[in-house]
Amino acid sequence: MQRELFFCNRLLVKLSFAKSEGSRYPVRFDLADLSLFRHVVEAGSITRGAERAHLALAAASTRVRNMEEALGVALLTRGRQGVSPTQAGRTLLQHARTILRQAERLHEDLGAYGGGLAGQIRVLSNTNALTEFLPEALSSFLASHTNVSVDLEERLSDEIVGLIAEGTADLGIVAGTVDAGTLETYPFRRDRFVLVVARDHKLASRTKIGFEDVLDHDFVGLDRSSALQRFLASKAVRIGRPLRLRVQLRSFDAVCRLVECRVGIGIVPETTARRVQKTMAIALVPLTDPWAVRELTICIRKMGDLPLYARQLVEHLRGSGTRQ
Repeated sequence: MQRELFFCNRLLVKLSFAKSEGSRYPVRFDLADLSLFRHVVEAGSITRGAERAHLALAAASTRVRNMEEALGVALLTRGRQGVSPTQAGRTLLQHARTILRQAERLHEDLGAYGGGLAGQIRVLSNTNALTEFLPEALSSFLASHTNVSVDLEERLSDEIVGLIAEGTADLGIVAGTVDAGTLETYPFRRDRFVLVVARDHKLASRTKIGFEDVLDHDFVGLDRSSALQRFLASKAVRIGRPLRLRVQLRSFDAVCRLVECRVGIGIVPETTARRVQKTMAIALVPLTDPWAVRELTICIRKMGDLPLYARQLVEHLRGSGTRQ
C-alpha cells in the first residue's frame, strides 16, 4: 500500500517527463492511452473499454499493460466480474479526465479555423427524457451546430448524477426526484405520472385515482434499482402496504406493452402513455397525488468548466423547454 501511495503522489509528475527514473519503459502516454484507460474504467471491462475506444482487445490490453509497466504500479484490479481501478488507477483517471477535457477545449478553439468537427458533447439521459423530449431538442440544436456531435447514452437518473459528478459526461437529464447533490441544475421539462391499465380493466373507467387506491393490484414496473421504482416503493411503504411488483423492465414502452397484455397495472409518464395509447389497447388514469407532477432537470458540474458548445447545448435545452 505504501508503495502504491508513493506512485499516486508522483503520478502527475511522471506523466510530464519523457522518461521516469527506474521505469523499464519511457513514460509517453498519448491521448489515445488516456482515453482508452478512461473507457476501460468507466465500462468496468477491458473488452468493453476496447470497443468504446475502437481498438482490438489485444491492442487495448497491451496498451494498459505498458502503462502499468512504465509506471511500475498496477492501475487495475482484475477479477471475474471485470476490472476496477486501484488507488493509482483512480489518480490516473482523475488526471486523464482533466487532460482529455483540456484537449477537447483545444479542439474547440481551433475548430473555428477549419471545416471539421469542433467537438463532441457527452450527454447522459434517463429513459423518459431520451424517448420523449431529447430527439426533437437535439435535432434542432445539431441542425444549427453542424460542427458538433453528440454522444447520447441512456442511464438511470441516480447513475447519471454520480457520473456527472465524476466528470464522465458533460451534462445529464434526470428526474427531479433524485438528489443532485452539489451539481448545478436547471429545469428542463415537466411531465406527470399516470396510471396505465388494459383498456378493459375495471379501473379504466375512473376519471382519476390516488396511488393508495391501486396498491391491491399487481404492478408492472421498471427495475427495482431505478430511481422511479425506489420512489414508488418508498411511497407504498409509507402508506403501510407493499408494492406488488410482478414484472421488472427497463423501459416505459415495455411496461405499457405488458399492461396491455393484462399482466398488471403500471405508472408511467403521461407523455409516454399518450404516445403508446395510439398503438396499444391501454387506458390512462390521472393520479391525484401531489408528487405525480414530474420535473425533469438538466445537471452539470459547473457551467464555466464546460466547453463552449456544451454550454450552448445547455442553453438550447433550457430554451426549448420554455417553448413547450
